[in-house]
Amino acid sequence: MITTIVLVKAEPRLIPQCAKKLAGLEGVTDVYSVSGEWDLVVLVKVANYEDIARIVTEEFPEVPGLVKTTTLTAFRAYSKADAEQAWDIGAT
Repeated sequence: MITTIVLVKAEPRLIPQCAKKLAGLEGVTDVYSVSGEWDLVVLVKVANYEDIARIVTEEFPEVPGLVKTTTLTAFRAYSKADAEQAWDIGAT
């Protein structure tokens, strides 16, 4: 599974509608409203890179209120659960 994080700037008055529309797209697993430079963080999880390209370049631009995106594709995931599991099996 390929995970992609998309940072989204949206028109302020349309942030809720933009978030709901993005959340309904195939492959989108989570949409977070956040503080700071970006308005929304979108997690996309798909089986192949072609799906990322289609979703981000073809479907995202159709979302009303979306102004700008930056796309980050994850190479590897690190989590607290991964670290704890490594200790359980004796890995360092």
